[in-house]
Amino acid sequence: MPVNRAAVVQLSLLLLAVPAQYFISNWMANSSSSQRSQEVRNLALGLQSWTNKLFTLKTWQNWCNWVVATIQSSEYYDGDDDMGESPAIEVMKYREKDGYFADSPEPRSPRASHVKYRVGQVIKHKKWGYKGIIIGWDEVAKAPDAWIRQMHPKDKPHWRNQPNYSILVDTRDRQQPQVTYIPEENIEIVTNVRIFHPAIESYFEGFDGSQYLARPWLKVIYPHDQ
Repeated sequence: MPVNRAAVVQLSLLLLAVPAQYFISNWMANSSSSQRSQEVRNLALGLQSWTNKLFTLKTWQNWCNWVVATIQSSEYYDGDDDMGESPAIEVMKYREKDGYFADSPEPRSPRASHVKYRVGQVIKHKKWGYKGIIIGWDEVAKAPDAWIRQMHPKDKPHWRNQPNYSILVDTRDRQQPQVTYIPEENIEIVTNVRIFHPAIESYFEGFDGSQYLARPWLKVIYPHDQ
């Protein structure tokens, strides 16, 4: 029987997924759960980006999406998805108990009037110039104190007290798939621009030319954004 190379590669990567997560957990034993979760997510997204270049079949892309979800949720979620569409809400509940980096599954309702931007909008970073999509926000920055001290300049203490947004970064601007967390004043909205990132389909089901259209699970968290 002929060997299906794609199947061999898929099986090999699947077998490596759990050891990779174990390695990161031990390597970053002194780091916070949010930092470990971020590293696991970046590793999974990087893997997906590489495999998308290697294979172009839709089934392979779907498998990659499954790997990302599995790596992110395996340590914190051990149940079935009753909604039958996405385990993301349950994953978020267990992945970060403090809801750092807009990861809280609590519905943003009522919507705070001072939050200027919405999930699905395409943005450009005013300082660094990269583009991306808003996938979440907090009314004020929710991140570990150590992260705030490292990432926020000493002359920008007000960044902590304004809305902060989680962004899927366009891989044409940063080759390695990334998710950033930035204050509102660094955001500039752009339109008629599509973003490239391997995780887009996990959050959005379409693009209307102005913004990305959230999947049902994301609408539950941000019911007033679209």
